[in-house]
Amino acid sequence: MRYAALLRGVNVGGHGRLPMAELRTLLEGLGYRDVATYLQSGQAVLATEEPDEDAVAARIRDALTKHLGAEIDVMVRGHDYLRAVLDDCPFPAGQGPAKQFHVAYASAGLDPSRFEAIDPTAFEPERFALGDRHIYFWLPDGIGRSRLATKAVGRRILGQGRWVTVRNWNTAVKLADLTSER
Repeated sequence: MRYAALLRGVNVGGHGRLPMAELRTLLEGLGYRDVATYLQSGQAVLATEEPDEDAVAARIRDALTKHLGAEIDVMVRGHDYLRAVLDDCPFPAGQGPAKQFHVAYASAGLDPSRFEAIDPTAFEPERFALGDRHIYFWLPDGIGRSRLATKAVGRRILGQGRWVTVRNWNTAVKLADLTSER
């Protein structure tokens, strides 16, 4: 199986420094095959026979903790899931600058009732929509100053123990492509 490993908070704003060459070496040392990284912001693609995404994520997280001396959140998603995220997008993601479209991948399933506290009209023209383990964002001015994205990914909305890592649309598309069977 081919997976994308998404690391949260790596190489963002000068924090969580992890050279991608080190990440590749670490993943290869764990026995993963066909390891590649994409950009410098904490995503890698790998192949393994392990069918359990959570087990792969835990193994990578433990190795990173040992290597860096600090815990980094890691989630692992397979090609079918990553492709479905693209296919199910309710916004016209292919019709505008990719910087306007983002996906927040969640560590666990999302409870739609928790998002009812968000008044969508208060954030217009920004919009969001929920998937099962992800949130789609359409942010015409980008994510950097988005009040909606900040609100929607906050702990009070996500719930105890849940976290997200956000990727722009171009990265979401590339990860689905890189995880397809070759």
